[in-house]
Amino acid sequence: MMKGIMIQGTSSDVGKSLITTGICRILANEGLRVAPFKSQNMTNLSYVTPDGKEIGIAQGIQAEAAKTPATVMMNPILLKPRSGQRAEIVLFGEVIETLSGRSYRKSFYHKGLAAIRKALDNLEQAFDLVVIEGAGSPVEMNLKDRELVNMKVAEMANVPVVLVADIERGGVFASIVGTLELLEYEERQRVKGIIINMFRGDLTQFSGGIQWIEERTGVPVLGVVPYLENHMIDMEDSLSLQRSSRKNAEEMRATAGILTGDFSDLRDIEMLSKKLPDREAKPLSQLKEQKYNEVAEHLLSHIDWAKLKQIMLEWNQ
Repeated sequence: MMKGIMIQGTSSDVGKSLITTGICRILANEGLRVAPFKSQNMTNLSYVTPDGKEIGIAQGIQAEAAKTPATVMMNPILLKPRSGQRAEIVLFGEVIETLSGRSYRKSFYHKGLAAIRKALDNLEQAFDLVVIEGAGSPVEMNLKDRELVNMKVAEMANVPVVLVADIERGGVFASIVGTLELLEYEERQRVKGIIINMFRGDLTQFSGGIQWIEERTGVPVLGVVPYLENHMIDMEDSLSLQRSSRKNAEEMRATAGILTGDFSDLRDIEMLSKKLPDREAKPLSQLKEQKYNEVAEHLLSHIDWAKLKQIMLEWNQ
């Protein structure tokens, strides 16, 4: 039986990719075989697996954080937006067709479910734990009947869910309560924890907020994670340098021993490292490892890791 966790969000851009990446690195550092998973990703930022296949950049990055080679099983469906409200469908790393959103929803749903089942079965056999990332919100009511990315996937994998909310933009209480209220009863029973992300300010001033959320929802708040500067995991499911920090980019080039070139993201670093001699490429690899460990350490410092791990390991026992 699969062991793992699913990270869902109250909306897009709440930091699901960051949290998923950090959990993957923490578990890998503990010596566990862990795999990231996202059933369907919509992005033009792709990652090439060792066997030459194409998946979403976020799952490639999360595989690196998990210290395991990326495979198409970690992101079986990749949608690459094209003009005219159409998207190129990449299934298990291979382009199969281009469809409109309406046609995709109507004709691809059952094929998508089969692909997700195949991928989950594969990961269950190969890994100790799977860390699943959702997409957008699990309560898009006009899309729920044929969704392939949130509670349907949690049900198929039979894993518990942690809900992530972004406090930076305001409205965190409404977004958490609203999301939980709109879930079906069975779906809500899967939500075993809440993480407040992107907090700025004095954490001690939010203790009353934690108490209110727990009393109102009955779901424990597993942590309040402060905003992490220059973590390199972009909110659009890509791993990128924070362009607002030119100093950080300069420090990275200096660390890598590279005096020319402009790294827009770690994909640039990865591509460059493949072209350099080993002695020059090594600092680039070390730089990436440093960033994954920084994210993991930041997460460990601000969440109840023992409780989160207990939720993962004791589900279904």
